[in-house]
Amino acid sequence: MNAVSTSRQLVAEGIGTMTLLATVIGSGIMAERLAGGNVAVALLGNTIPTGAILYVLITIFGPVSGAHFNPAVTVAFAIRRQVAAPRALLFILMQIAGGLCGAMLAHLMFEMPILQLSQNARTGGAQWLSEFVATLGLLTVIFGGLRWRPESVPMLVGLYITAAYWFTASTSFANPAVTIARSFTDSFSGIMPAHAPGFILAQMAAACIAPVILGWMFAGTD
Repeated sequence: MNAVSTSRQLVAEGIGTMTLLATVIGSGIMAERLAGGNVAVALLGNTIPTGAILYVLITIFGPVSGAHFNPAVTVAFAIRRQVAAPRALLFILMQIAGGLCGAMLAHLMFEMPILQLSQNARTGGAQWLSEFVATLGLLTVIFGGLRWRPESVPMLVGLYITAAYWFTASTSFANPAVTIARSFTDSFSGIMPAHAPGFILAQMAAACIAPVILGWMFAGTD
């Protein structure tokens, strides 16, 4: 990774996050249109493409930038001093910008207004707890995978998010860039902009706690 230029890393983070959001939002739109009002079927149609694209994106962009696509992941690595603070900030900016571009791309592909604000209410203690759990779980999968089975991280992350869509009340955003982008789509996967800060705070709390807990957990085999 040290041999890869910063510009290539930033482009990888931007394109990767854009593609992730285009998939999350686009599959949500498609699923809602085809599900005939069955929310469970629509959620399943949203879940499978998201898990699949994460496997693909992490596999192809991991060697370039580490394939964070997530400010919570970048902050956790920065706390562990595996990413320098200035680079972490650039990563986060590219992730947010890429996520917003992904939302607009999904709207264009489905002939919807490019700029939208979500009307989907997602708030309350259970939702915030779910986002904390979802993000802490994601970081556990990443750090544990890197410690024991680094070649399996793409599959582990894809499978975890596929599961977390269903076992968390919030459907596992687990990503501040995703949360921001999804506040700008009035579709199946959206979240009201006023409710996004609660999700982001829960996600970032997990990002700050995870390096301490997981650094101890995965420090060795004895």
